[in-house]
Amino acid sequence: MQVTIKTAQEIEKMRIAGRLASEVLDYITPFVQPGITTEELDTLCHHYMVDVQKTIPAPLNYAPKGHKPYPKSICTSVNNQICHGIPGQKKLKSGDIVNIDITVISQDYHGDTSRMFYVGEPSIQAKRLCEVTFEAMWRGIDMVKPGNHLGDIGHVIQKLAEGVGYSVVREFCGHGIGKKFHEDPQVLHYGKTGTGLELRPGMTFTIEPMINTGKAAIRHLPDGWTVTTKDGSLSAQWEHTVLVTEGGHEVLTVSGGTPPKPVYRF
Repeated sequence: MQVTIKTAQEIEKMRIAGRLASEVLDYITPFVQPGITTEELDTLCHHYMVDVQKTIPAPLNYAPKGHKPYPKSICTSVNNQICHGIPGQKKLKSGDIVNIDITVISQDYHGDTSRMFYVGEPSIQAKRLCEVTFEAMWRGIDMVKPGNHLGDIGHVIQKLAEGVGYSVVREFCGHGIGKKFHEDPQVLHYGKTGTGLELRPGMTFTIEPMINTGKAAIRHLPDGWTVTTKDGSLSAQWEHTVLVTEGGHEVLTVSGGTPPKPVYRF
């Protein structure tokens, strides 16, 4: 495992990239309404990134080994879609929940973040799932400090999710990030305390739990990218990019519209 420790100059570039990624989510928020298509959301975000921010949408044409190039600039995962949903012509309707996942490249560095959005009025079940997942992400972030381990992050996320009767997706995880979109380490959203890589100042990685109301099993759609729950249950995801600091951590994907850390309820 080759985990890069970022320099002060690199960290500053990652702060900028992280803020810019978050500002795309701020920008798109008022457009997430019943009747809009996810492709229209993609087009709006693309133009904002390219024309306003002068950033590069990292997902566009991204093609890791074994995958065909991703065709859009953002990921939009609706209801039972877990991650990597490809924007398309289907209109969002009242009651839907949608994850919008943004990654921009600025000065060669990546900023990666996602939020859940309610389309109109969500069901009680959907709202609870989104709130639990948001709290799970933040409980994971709380574990980020020198001397702690990756397993500490996964453990608190798993404990919360399973404690309220939900499940944690196992096949996808957080990841190191910097000049590369995905680098070491892998940040699992389940695990045991005191296990895994020990955290050191200068590490940067994402925490992005994917939580299902039903079982954890997944299904890959024929488009080669979209992942859904196998049982059709709802899924939610939140994501921040985090820096390990000398005294704890810093969340790098913060902007004016970033939802604040919640008061823990679950």
